[in-house]
Amino acid sequence: MERTQTRRPSGRRLSRSGLIVVSLFTAAATALTGCASGKASGGEGGQSTAPADGGSTSGKSNGTVSIYVIGGKSDDPFFSAVKRGVEDATKLVKGGGGKVTYLGPKSYDNLGPDVAKLTQTATSQNPSAILVPDWVPENQDSAIKAAVAKGIPVFIYNSGGIEAARRVGAVKYIGSDDYEAGKAGGAKFAEEGAKNILCVNTVPGSANQEARCDGIKDGATSKGAKSKQLPLPSSNFGNPSAVTQAIKGALLKDNSIDALVTIGVGDANSAAAAIKQANAGDKVKLGTFDLSQSQLDRIKSGDQLFAIDQQPYLQGFYVVSIANQYLSYGVLPPQNPILTGPLLVTADNVDAAIAGAKAGVR
Repeated sequence: MERTQTRRPSGRRLSRSGLIVVSLFTAAATALTGCASGKASGGEGGQSTAPADGGSTSGKSNGTVSIYVIGGKSDDPFFSAVKRGVEDATKLVKGGGGKVTYLGPKSYDNLGPDVAKLTQTATSQNPSAILVPDWVPENQDSAIKAAVAKGIPVFIYNSGGIEAARRVGAVKYIGSDDYEAGKAGGAKFAEEGAKNILCVNTVPGSANQEARCDGIKDGATSKGAKSKQLPLPSSNFGNPSAVTQAIKGALLKDNSIDALVTIGVGDANSAAAAIKQANAGDKVKLGTFDLSQSQLDRIKSGDQLFAIDQQPYLQGFYVVSIANQYLSYGVLPPQNPILTGPLLVTADNVDAAIAGAKAGVR
């Protein structure tokens, strides 16, 4: 399948240990504690924006901060963690008299156009800022650029990377690097002996999912293995039975497949069921992007090799907090992008991840 995101060569080497972190947590957290004396001026309904490399501008709507966050479905396990971060950061916004509004699509069947419409809806409300993933650039970029042209600061998070932020004129990118995350996973599979890896993609065409599978392929290739993608109709997303049957069929058709990786936690549960039904548990290693309790349980029991955590709670918390401080005080961390992952959860560090899940932030 043709990629929707340009593959980025990596100049960064990831550790081979079970704990792989590529982030700027300390720097970002330090910047978040900063505060300028006094609020930057912003007239009634005044808006301002900055290029992707940052700036010192601030903007308000009707004299108070009004932030629109566009995210995933309400029943998406990944975005429940993002929303937890958004909600915790919203307390800070409300403390200053502002507000945060969350918008999400009802399904992922028509993701790019639907999110573009949500961006247009947010833009029509003249908010202080819009925070949005750039999942499908060919559908979304025009809507995002229209918001920027109107003088609304935009922050790209979760998907798109620094290239998307620069392309549309956003202030910053906050999130993981999906391609690098995939490379880490592909290399890990190969280091554990996998030779033929299948990347199951239930949202084909989405820039971050394509980048994940591309990264898996390149990471595997760098260690002497190979990988191919199994694209499934996006209508299968959230349909465990359909995904299980599709993966089972792929395993039975090609008995050389010795590793599976899925783009999300729901699909990983389906993959685990497919491996069992195909009687391939002794041969096929399982990995997934993102994290849930079922992934942690399987890693703990030895039935899953890894989960690639982009730490969604941090994405939601950072993007709202940073946007709020930018709008209110002109405070902006100099780093761009601000990375929240990847972090590879394996048997070596699964206990710490389990503790985070119990706290509701993993």
